[in-house]
Amino acid sequence: MFDLVADVEHYPQFVPLCQSLDVRKRSTEDEGRVVIVADMTVAYKFIRETFTSRVTLDRPELAILVEYLEGPFRRMNNRWIFHPIDARSCEVEFFLSYEFRSRALGLLMGGVFDAAFRRFAAAFERRADQVYGTQAA
Repeated sequence: MFDLVADVEHYPQFVPLCQSLDVRKRSTEDEGRVVIVADMTVAYKFIRETFTSRVTLDRPELAILVEYLEGPFRRMNNRWIFHPIDARSCEVEFFLSYEFRSRALGLLMGGVFDAAFRRFAAAFERRADQVYGTQAA
């Protein structure tokens, strides 16, 4: 599951509202951590917004940290922590916190984002079934 979530370039294929994702930079840091700076464009009907994030892939700790850099939010951060259960399954802990910069955009898009993020986990579960087979957990 770590690899599936770390494969950000494929997000437009299955993540709700994700229209495109462009990697600006990819580098390897100490202890094998990979850092990606990427622009994600989300779209819903006539609204289209792009934001930039720094994604730290920490394979030794089985954690992914996403830090917001710029775009329509005042703040947005999320993290994934993977807890192995056995050789073929794991429990995934996901945290997301965001606030729109503009109150008007927040009122307009807040409900859409809330609904999309509720579908977010289901989209990753479906993707895991496609990539790893229906036995993935």
